[in-house]
Amino acid sequence: MLAALTDECARDVTRAGGKGSSLARMAGLGLPVPPGFVVLAEALSSALDEAGARDDLRAALADPALAQAIVGALPPPAIEAAYASLGSGDPAVAVRSSAVAEDSGEASFAGQQETYLHVRGAPSVAARVRDCWASFFSERALFYRAQMGSLDDLEMAVVVQRMIEPDVAGILFTADPVQRRRDQMVVEAVFGLGELAVSGAVTPDNYVIARDGRLKRSRIVEQRAALVGLSAGGTEERTLTPEQGAAPTLGEADLRRLAELGRLLEDHHGAPQDIEWAIAEGVLYVLQSRPVTTL
Repeated sequence: MLAALTDECARDVTRAGGKGSSLARMAGLGLPVPPGFVVLAEALSSALDEAGARDDLRAALADPALAQAIVGALPPPAIEAAYASLGSGDPAVAVRSSAVAEDSGEASFAGQQETYLHVRGAPSVAARVRDCWASFFSERALFYRAQMGSLDDLEMAVVVQRMIEPDVAGILFTADPVQRRRDQMVVEAVFGLGELAVSGAVTPDNYVIARDGRLKRSRIVEQRAALVGLSAGGTEERTLTPEQGAAPTLGEADLRRLAELGRLLEDHHGAPQDIEWAIAEGVLYVLQSRPVTTL
């Protein structure tokens, strides 16, 4: 019930979810995707059946706390061998929810389920996978799924992916989602991991670029902190000096590389994309790509 991101079955959205299948397809294109594996959607279904909890869970969907307690009591999946394949010792990984219905052109489940960063050790990774399962039944997630007409959906995959230590990370929109212009792209960037920008704790630098990567305008914002990984696991905010925080996150060469990546993924998917990316030691990594839903 596990599949490496390089396995063909991981490209199946009904098994690997939106995030997992997107990563697998990008890996298949030869793009620099950090290595990882997917706990396929049938693992949750199987765990529910083995525990005899499927009917109880369906009956508890009106009570998110009870539903999460039922899922939280399931035995964690056996991920030891797959985790060991990602590196010696206890490599730091990201554990990310990947709902089967997420990140389509009609809906985006971004932020509805949990993500855990810099998790170390097989027992901790397995526990975080189960926490991702439980987050599928939080009050917020159930409300959103009810609005989208998918409350009966019990299909949840989980992506486990080797962490990189980015110098800069952010989002690339291959079409301007505010101006609704497809002739320009928008890049948002922060120092360190991108989660501080997602949470709103840090205002990212903003770059508007032409489709060939030429800079049209930018807004550089002094960033007070960067989110970094800890050697023992977990993350912390590291304070930046005013000089560090006021420096531009990206140069012109970085913007050209991002534009090239954006054009490739937009052409592949046939629609404007919302792309998560990171740069570590000069290497540009792609972490996720999903349709822009606001055009």
